[in-house]
This record gives sequence, C-alpha cells and structure tokens, in this order.
Amino acid sequence: MKNILLLILVLCCGICNAQQADPDYMPDRQKYADIGNFKLESGAEILDCRIGYRTYGKLNEGKNNAILFPTWFGGTSKDIERYTAPWDVIDTTRYFLIIIDAFGDGVSSSPSNSKNQHGPNFPQFSIRDIVAGQHEMLTKKMGIRHLYAVMGISMGGTQTFQWAVSYPSFTERLIPIVGSPQPSSYDLMYYDIFRKIIETDSSFNHGNYKSNPIIPAASMMLEFASTTPDHKTRVMSRDSFAVWQQKIDTATAPDWNNTYYQLNAIIGHDIARDYDGSLKQVAAHIRARMLIVVSRQDHMVNPIPAMVFAKLLSAKLVMLNNELGHEASDFENMELQKDIRMMLADVP
Repeated sequence: MKNILLLILVLCCGICNAQQADPDYMPDRQKYADIGNFKLESGAEILDCRIGYRTYGKLNEGKNNAILFPTWFGGTSKDIERYTAPWDVIDTTRYFLIIIDAFGDGVSSSPSNSKNQHGPNFPQFSIRDIVAGQHEMLTKKMGIRHLYAVMGISMGGTQTFQWAVSYPSFTERLIPIVGSPQPSSYDLMYYDIFRKIIETDSSFNHGNYKSNPIIPAASMMLEFASTTPDHKTRVMSRDSFAVWQQKIDTATAPDWNNTYYQLNAIIGHDIARDYDGSLKQVAAHIRARMLIVVSRQDHMVNPIPAMVFAKLLSAKLVMLNNELGHEASDFENMELQKDIRMMLADVP
C-alpha cells in the first residue's frame, strides 16, 4: 500500500498499487437495491436490507453476460473501482461487470449504517448469507438468472467458492483469487488473535461506542500479515519504524463493528459444512469450471485448502509466488491476465 491509511481502508485486499481508473468512471456510479427484510441462515433478519453495487458495460437482452465481482474483506465496490481495475482482465465492451458490496462493508447493510439494528444490535451474518443476498438481488431486482462468471479477491474469492456450492448451476465459470474454501488452522490462529485484539480493547466496548475507536494493535496486525517479512524489510527501513508506528497510533480505521462482523463470517466459513467437513464430497457436487488462484507466500489466507480443492476438482491452479504474499494478485501480471481471459473465453 502507498501508506498505512490505505492499507487499513482496504484491509485484506489482494491489490496493493493504485491503478488507472476506469475510462468510463463516474463519481455517482454507486447504486443500491432494496430487498426488504432478509432472513439469515441463523433465523435472524436484516431489516430493510440494502445491497450496494456498481456496474460497467451493458447487460445483453438475454441477461447472461454478467460477471459478478464481490468485495474483499473491509473493501467496498468503490475501493475495487479505484485500486484494482478489473477491466484489465474483463472486457466491459462484451461483459456486464457487477462489483457488489458485501454485508458489513459500510455500503451494503452493515452494523455502521443500519438505523434499526445499529452496531452490536446488527444480526451476525455468514459468508453463505452474503452470497444468498447477492443471489436475491440479482434474481429479484435485476432479473438475472444466470451469470457468465463470478470472480473475487480475498474474501471476494471466498464468496466465489461459496457460489459454487450454494448455486451450482447459476454460472459455469468461477475464479476465486487468494480466497479459501475453508480457513486453515493457521488462518484461524491469525483471525482469532485479530478478533481478540478487537474484543479486548476497552474503546471497542463490545461494539457499544459513539465514535469509531482507534485500535492500533488491530491495525498493526493487519499490516504485519499483509505481505511477507522480506517485503516489509525491503520497503521499510529500521529507522523509519517510529514514523510507521506514529501513523498506526493515530490512523482513522473503518468502522470496527463492520470489521468484526465480517471477520466472524470468515472464521465461521466452510463450504464443506453440509458435507461432513469433506472437501472431497463437495468437489463431487461442483458443476462450474474453476480457475483457482493462490499466493504461495500468503500469510493471511493460507493457500493449502484452495490447492487441495483444486486437485480434487482437477481445476487449473495458478500459483503466485513472490514477496507480496496476500497482495500478490496484481491484474497487471501478464500471465494472470492471460489465464483469466482464457477462462472467460472458454479456452481449455
């Protein structure tokens, strides 16, 4: 990231360098779909549920050229528009790109923006709930009953895996990027440390705060694992550590309730939950073709579960291997561009 403020903003994003904006960029592109009270798998409801999204290109008459791009952990559709440039790999003159905001990102229904269920009164949602809400928005509000593809980065990649299980016939192409079908033990260790830092901070106060607190330890934890020790050592000198620490101690972070809720959704996620915990059983029910992209040196989302799943599916696996770790999935990477374009073009 260019600076710690941007890192905290996008949290676990897989892209670290700001890229050229969409040439068709419009500052008022943000759209919303109101889907009423939305029932979660827990039985609770999100009242007056709203889902944010941004679109690029045109939906064809058959409404079958849409590509869904879910947001990453803590990121919004605006962040993806500004920093990821998905049109580098998705031809928006041919496809209708929908970047969709996940619950808890502060744009779609979230603890921070709910009038009737504000803060800790917001019901806990799962990754499966996020995907179900997206499906409802697509089918009931946009009349889309089949997607050309789903692809996403980090938590967006994790949602992509869930799409394969929740709606196996809704698309034939899935491209999860540095996401996971289920957290590894290493992931759970990291996520639980991060969660406990938030929970035990006195200013968080169990989510009952009037103004969003600064939680330096949580912000430090995010950057600590965002890339690799080699990268951190190379880009930040020992003498500049004090400056970095000062920025962390005073940085304004996203709403911590939002972060906490999305984090809990990731911790509780497992696409094999209804299959006795077996990824092998899940693989037997997958219908869509998958291109699975992992980062070998990822310290935030361990690549092993996705690698195992790719083998079970006989799916193509793209292994990124550089010191950027979780942030390695840069769409300016020509080989990655080629693989994604081939998948979208149905080239075997």
